[in-house]
Amino acid sequence: MPAYTIVQAPSHLGLRAEGVEALPEALLAAGLGERLGAREGDRLAAPAFDPRIDPGTGMLNPSGLRDHAFRLADAVGRVLDDGAFPIVLGGDCTILLGTTLALRRRGRYGLLFLDGHADFYQPEAEPAGEAASMELALVTGRGPELVTNLEGRRPLVRDEDVVVFGFRDAAHAAAEGSQPLAPAIRAMDLWSVREQGVQRAARQALAHLAGKDGRARFWVHLDVDVVDDALMPAVDYRLPDGLSWDELTAVLRAAVADGRAVGLEVTIFNPTLDPDLRVAHALVDALVAGLSA
Repeated sequence: MPAYTIVQAPSHLGLRAEGVEALPEALLAAGLGERLGAREGDRLAAPAFDPRIDPGTGMLNPSGLRDHAFRLADAVGRVLDDGAFPIVLGGDCTILLGTTLALRRRGRYGLLFLDGHADFYQPEAEPAGEAASMELALVTGRGPELVTNLEGRRPLVRDEDVVVFGFRDAAHAAAEGSQPLAPAIRAMDLWSVREQGVQRAARQALAHLAGKDGRARFWVHLDVDVVDDALMPAVDYRLPDGLSWDELTAVLRAAVADGRAVGLEVTIFNPTLDPDLRVAHALVDALVAGLSA
Protein backbone atom coordinates (compact mmCIF):
# COMPACT_ATOMS: atom_id res chain seq x y z
CA MET A 1 0.00 0.00 0.00
CA PRO A 2 1.39 3.45 -0.83
CA ALA A 3 2.41 5.92 1.86
CA TYR A 4 -0.56 8.29 1.95
CA THR A 5 -0.52 11.98 2.89
CA ILE A 6 -3.77 13.91 3.20
CA VAL A 7 -3.97 17.45 1.87
CA GLN A 8 -7.07 19.46 2.76
CA ALA A 9 -8.40 21.89 0.16
CA PRO A 10 -11.80 23.04 1.50
CA SER A 11 -12.96 25.36 -1.27
CA HIS A 12 -16.33 25.96 -2.94
CA LEU A 13 -15.09 28.66 -5.33
CA GLY A 14 -16.57 26.84 -8.31
CA LEU A 15 -19.96 26.12 -6.76
CA ARG A 16 -22.63 28.52 -5.53
CA ALA A 17 -23.95 26.18 -2.87
CA GLU A 18 -22.05 26.03 0.42
CA GLY A 19 -21.23 22.83 2.26
CA VAL A 20 -18.64 20.94 0.22
CA GLU A 21 -15.89 22.90 1.96
CA ALA A 22 -16.66 20.80 5.07
CA LEU A 23 -15.74 17.57 3.22
CA PRO A 24 -12.24 17.18 4.71
CA GLU A 25 -13.39 17.58 8.28
CA ALA A 26 -16.27 15.11 7.79
CA LEU A 27 -14.20 12.36 6.18
CA LEU A 28 -11.43 12.73 8.73
CA ALA A 29 -14.00 12.59 11.53
CA ALA A 30 -15.28 9.36 9.95
CA GLY A 31 -11.79 7.88 10.31
CA LEU A 32 -10.26 8.14 6.85
CA GLY A 33 -6.81 9.22 7.98
CA GLU A 34 -6.45 6.72 10.81
CA ARG A 35 -7.70 3.78 8.79
CA LEU A 36 -5.26 4.48 5.95
CA GLY A 37 -2.39 5.29 8.29
CA ALA A 38 -2.08 8.56 6.41
CA ARG A 39 0.15 11.45 7.38
CA GLU A 40 -1.24 14.96 7.71
CA GLY A 41 -0.22 17.32 4.95
CA ASP A 42 -1.17 20.94 4.42
CA ARG A 43 -4.58 22.38 5.08
CA LEU A 44 -5.20 25.31 2.77
CA ALA A 45 -7.21 28.29 3.93
CA ALA A 46 -10.54 28.47 2.13
CA PRO A 47 -10.41 31.48 -0.24
CA ALA A 48 -13.02 34.22 -0.01
CA PHE A 49 -16.09 33.52 -2.15
CA ASP A 50 -17.45 36.22 -4.45
CA PRO A 51 -21.05 35.52 -5.60
CA ARG A 52 -20.75 37.83 -8.62
CA ILE A 53 -20.09 36.42 -12.06
CA ASP A 54 -16.93 37.93 -13.52
CA PRO A 55 -17.95 39.71 -16.75
CA GLY A 56 -14.66 39.00 -18.49
CA THR A 57 -14.77 35.23 -18.08
CA GLY A 58 -18.43 34.47 -17.33
CA MET A 59 -17.29 32.56 -14.25
CA LEU A 60 -17.45 32.81 -10.50
CA ASN A 61 -14.17 33.60 -8.75
CA PRO A 62 -11.74 33.15 -11.67
CA SER A 63 -8.88 34.93 -9.90
CA GLY A 64 -9.57 32.99 -6.70
CA LEU A 65 -9.55 29.74 -8.66
CA ARG A 66 -6.20 30.63 -10.20
CA ASP A 67 -4.60 31.64 -6.91
CA HIS A 68 -5.98 28.60 -5.07
CA ALA A 69 -4.65 26.36 -7.85
CA PHE A 70 -1.15 27.75 -7.35
CA ARG A 71 -1.26 27.11 -3.59
CA LEU A 72 -2.70 23.64 -3.99
CA ALA A 73 -0.14 22.74 -6.65
CA ASP A 74 2.61 23.72 -4.23
CA ALA A 75 1.09 21.61 -1.45
CA VAL A 76 0.60 18.55 -3.67
CA GLY A 77 4.06 19.00 -5.11
CA ARG A 78 5.61 18.81 -1.64
CA VAL A 79 3.89 15.46 -1.06
CA LEU A 80 4.99 14.10 -4.43
CA ASP A 81 8.56 15.25 -3.89
CA ASP A 82 8.51 13.43 -0.54
CA GLY A 83 7.72 10.19 -2.38
CA ALA A 84 4.21 9.88 -0.94
CA PHE A 85 0.76 9.48 -2.51
CA PRO A 86 -1.36 12.60 -1.96
CA ILE A 87 -5.03 12.26 -1.11
CA VAL A 88 -6.58 15.68 -1.64
CA LEU A 89 -9.87 16.32 0.10
CA GLY A 90 -11.92 19.14 -1.47
CA GLY A 91 -13.93 21.06 -1.98
CA ASP A 92 -15.66 21.28 -5.26
CA CYS A 93 -14.28 19.82 -8.48
CA THR A 94 -12.21 22.87 -9.36
CA ILE A 95 -9.41 21.62 -7.10
CA LEU A 96 -8.51 19.65 -10.25
CA LEU A 97 -6.82 22.83 -11.50
CA GLY A 98 -4.32 22.73 -8.66
CA THR A 99 -3.67 19.00 -8.64
CA THR A 100 -3.09 18.81 -12.38
CA LEU A 101 -0.88 21.90 -12.26
CA ALA A 102 1.31 20.11 -9.70
CA LEU A 103 1.67 17.22 -12.13
CA ARG A 104 2.14 19.38 -15.21
CA ARG A 105 5.09 21.06 -13.51
CA ARG A 106 6.67 17.59 -13.41
CA GLY A 107 5.88 16.36 -16.89
CA ARG A 108 3.06 14.57 -18.67
CA TYR A 109 0.43 12.67 -16.67
CA GLY A 110 -2.92 11.08 -17.37
CA LEU A 111 -6.25 11.58 -15.64
CA LEU A 112 -8.77 8.94 -14.56
CA PHE A 113 -11.88 11.09 -14.18
CA LEU A 114 -14.55 9.33 -12.08
CA ASP A 115 -17.60 11.58 -12.10
CA GLY A 116 -21.34 11.40 -12.60
CA HIS A 117 -20.98 14.45 -14.86
CA ALA A 118 -18.51 14.98 -17.69
CA ASP A 119 -18.02 18.62 -16.54
CA PHE A 120 -17.07 19.85 -20.00
CA TYR A 121 -19.27 22.95 -20.11
CA GLN A 122 -18.07 26.22 -21.59
CA PRO A 123 -18.82 29.45 -19.66
CA GLU A 124 -21.54 30.61 -22.05
CA ALA A 125 -23.49 27.39 -21.39
CA GLU A 126 -23.19 27.72 -17.61
CA PRO A 127 -25.52 30.56 -16.60
CA ALA A 128 -24.62 30.25 -12.91
CA GLY A 129 -20.94 30.70 -13.72
CA GLU A 130 -19.99 27.56 -11.81
CA ALA A 131 -16.55 26.30 -12.80
CA ALA A 132 -17.41 23.01 -11.10
CA SER A 133 -19.37 22.25 -14.29
CA MET A 134 -16.38 22.89 -16.53
CA GLU A 135 -13.21 21.79 -14.75
CA LEU A 136 -12.41 19.02 -17.23
CA ALA A 137 -12.70 21.51 -20.08
CA LEU A 138 -10.44 23.93 -18.20
CA VAL A 139 -7.63 21.50 -17.45
CA THR A 140 -7.63 20.30 -21.06
CA GLY A 141 -7.13 23.92 -22.18
CA ARG A 142 -10.64 25.10 -23.06
CA GLY A 143 -11.91 28.32 -21.56
CA PRO A 144 -10.66 31.69 -20.34
CA GLU A 145 -6.90 32.21 -20.42
CA LEU A 146 -6.87 33.22 -16.76
CA VAL A 147 -7.74 29.71 -15.60
CA THR A 148 -6.60 27.53 -18.49
CA ASN A 149 -3.07 28.74 -19.15
CA LEU A 150 -1.68 28.56 -15.63
CA GLU A 151 2.03 29.38 -15.67
CA GLY A 152 1.88 29.17 -19.45
CA ARG A 153 1.42 25.37 -19.22
CA ARG A 154 -1.84 24.90 -21.15
CA PRO A 155 -3.12 22.25 -21.36
CA LEU A 156 -2.54 20.81 -17.92
CA VAL A 157 -3.70 17.44 -19.29
CA ARG A 158 -3.83 16.36 -22.92
CA ASP A 159 -7.11 15.06 -24.34
CA GLU A 160 -5.61 11.70 -25.25
CA ASP A 161 -4.44 11.23 -21.65
CA VAL A 162 -7.94 11.42 -20.15
CA VAL A 163 -10.51 8.72 -19.41
CA VAL A 164 -13.95 9.91 -18.25
CA PHE A 165 -15.46 6.95 -16.40
CA GLY A 166 -19.01 6.36 -15.18
CA PHE A 167 -20.62 9.65 -16.22
CA ARG A 168 -24.36 9.66 -16.88
CA ASP A 169 -25.31 13.25 -17.77
CA ALA A 170 -24.65 13.35 -21.53
CA ALA A 171 -28.25 13.96 -22.58
CA HIS A 172 -28.81 16.58 -19.89
CA ALA A 173 -25.57 18.39 -20.69
CA ALA A 174 -26.32 18.44 -24.42
CA ALA A 175 -29.79 19.86 -23.76
CA GLU A 176 -28.19 22.68 -21.75
CA GLY A 177 -25.77 23.49 -24.56
CA SER A 178 -22.59 21.98 -23.17
CA GLN A 179 -19.88 21.29 -25.73
CA PRO A 180 -19.39 17.55 -26.30
CA LEU A 181 -16.37 15.73 -24.99
CA ALA A 182 -13.42 16.03 -27.37
CA PRO A 183 -12.98 13.01 -29.65
CA ALA A 184 -9.53 12.16 -28.26
CA ILE A 185 -10.86 11.86 -24.71
CA ARG A 186 -11.77 8.27 -23.86
CA ALA A 187 -15.44 8.40 -22.83
CA MET A 188 -16.80 5.44 -20.83
CA ASP A 189 -20.29 6.33 -19.64
CA LEU A 190 -22.15 4.40 -16.95
CA TRP A 191 -23.97 2.23 -19.47
CA SER A 192 -20.82 1.16 -21.30
CA VAL A 193 -19.21 0.37 -17.94
CA ARG A 194 -22.20 -1.75 -16.99
CA GLU A 195 -22.27 -3.50 -20.36
CA GLN A 196 -18.66 -4.66 -19.99
CA GLY A 197 -18.66 -5.11 -16.24
CA VAL A 198 -16.81 -2.71 -14.00
CA GLN A 199 -13.62 -4.73 -13.66
CA ARG A 200 -13.15 -5.17 -17.39
CA ALA A 201 -14.04 -1.52 -17.98
CA ALA A 202 -11.47 -0.46 -15.35
CA ARG A 203 -8.80 -2.55 -17.06
CA GLN A 204 -9.59 -0.89 -20.38
CA ALA A 205 -9.41 2.56 -18.80
CA LEU A 206 -6.04 1.80 -17.23
CA ALA A 207 -4.72 0.33 -20.47
CA HIS A 208 -5.65 3.55 -22.26
CA LEU A 209 -3.93 5.64 -19.60
CA ALA A 210 -0.79 3.48 -19.81
CA GLY A 211 0.05 5.02 -23.16
CA LYS A 212 2.11 3.48 -25.91
CA ASP A 213 4.97 2.45 -23.64
CA GLY A 214 2.71 1.14 -20.86
CA ARG A 215 4.41 3.28 -18.22
CA ALA A 216 2.49 6.57 -18.16
CA ARG A 217 1.44 7.74 -14.70
CA PHE A 218 -1.93 9.23 -13.84
CA TRP A 219 -4.04 11.05 -11.25
CA VAL A 220 -7.46 9.89 -10.01
CA HIS A 221 -10.27 12.44 -9.74
CA LEU A 222 -13.23 11.16 -7.71
CA ASP A 223 -16.39 13.23 -7.65
CA VAL A 224 -18.61 11.26 -5.29
CA ASP A 225 -21.70 11.85 -7.43
CA VAL A 226 -20.37 9.03 -9.63
CA VAL A 227 -21.91 6.84 -6.92
CA ASP A 228 -25.55 5.79 -7.16
CA ASP A 229 -27.79 8.63 -6.01
CA ALA A 230 -29.67 6.24 -3.71
CA LEU A 231 -26.40 5.62 -1.85
CA MET A 232 -24.91 9.11 -2.19
CA PRO A 233 -27.65 11.70 -1.66
CA ALA A 234 -25.24 14.19 -0.03
CA VAL A 235 -24.43 16.09 -3.23
CA ASP A 236 -25.84 19.32 -4.61
CA TYR A 237 -26.57 18.20 -8.20
CA ARG A 238 -28.26 14.82 -8.08
CA LEU A 239 -28.78 12.36 -10.94
CA PRO A 240 -30.53 8.98 -10.84
CA ASP A 241 -28.41 5.81 -10.91
CA GLY A 242 -24.63 5.53 -10.60
CA LEU A 243 -21.96 3.11 -9.45
CA SER A 244 -22.48 0.92 -6.42
CA TRP A 245 -20.04 1.08 -3.51
CA ASP A 246 -18.59 -2.24 -4.62
CA GLU A 247 -18.11 -0.94 -8.18
CA LEU A 248 -16.36 2.18 -6.92
CA THR A 249 -14.12 0.08 -4.69
CA ALA A 250 -13.26 -2.18 -7.63
CA VAL A 251 -12.17 0.78 -9.77
CA LEU A 252 -10.05 2.27 -6.99
CA ARG A 253 -8.46 -1.11 -6.25
CA ALA A 254 -7.58 -1.55 -9.90
CA ALA A 255 -6.04 1.93 -10.06
CA VAL A 256 -3.93 1.47 -6.94
CA ALA A 257 -2.88 -2.08 -7.80
CA ASP A 258 -1.82 -0.87 -11.25
CA GLY A 259 1.10 0.92 -9.62
CA ARG A 260 1.03 4.00 -11.87
CA ALA A 261 -1.53 6.09 -9.99
CA VAL A 262 0.27 8.95 -8.23
CA GLY A 263 -2.57 10.54 -6.26
CA LEU A 264 -6.30 10.94 -5.68
CA GLU A 265 -8.72 13.74 -5.00
CA VAL A 266 -12.21 13.49 -3.48
CA THR A 267 -14.77 16.18 -4.26
CA ILE A 268 -18.40 17.31 -4.01
CA PHE A 269 -19.51 15.36 -0.91
CA ASN A 270 -21.62 17.82 1.10
CA PRO A 271 -21.71 16.93 4.81
CA THR A 272 -24.51 19.41 5.50
CA LEU A 273 -26.74 16.97 3.60
CA ASP A 274 -25.51 14.08 5.80
CA PRO A 275 -26.04 15.31 9.37
CA ASP A 276 -25.52 11.91 11.03
CA LEU A 277 -22.40 11.14 8.89
CA ARG A 278 -23.98 7.89 7.73
CA VAL A 279 -23.01 8.54 4.13
CA ALA A 280 -19.58 9.81 5.20
CA HIS A 281 -18.84 6.52 6.94
CA ALA A 282 -19.98 4.53 3.89
CA LEU A 283 -17.77 6.65 1.65
CA VAL A 284 -14.79 6.15 3.95
CA ASP A 285 -15.42 2.41 3.94
CA ALA A 286 -15.30 2.39 0.15
CA LEU A 287 -12.20 4.58 -0.01
CA VAL A 288 -10.32 2.46 2.52
CA ALA A 289 -11.32 -0.76 0.77
CA GLY A 290 -10.19 0.64 -2.58
CA LEU A 291 -6.99 2.26 -1.42
CA SER A 292 -5.87 -0.68 0.73
CA ALA A 293 -5.50 -2.97 -2.31
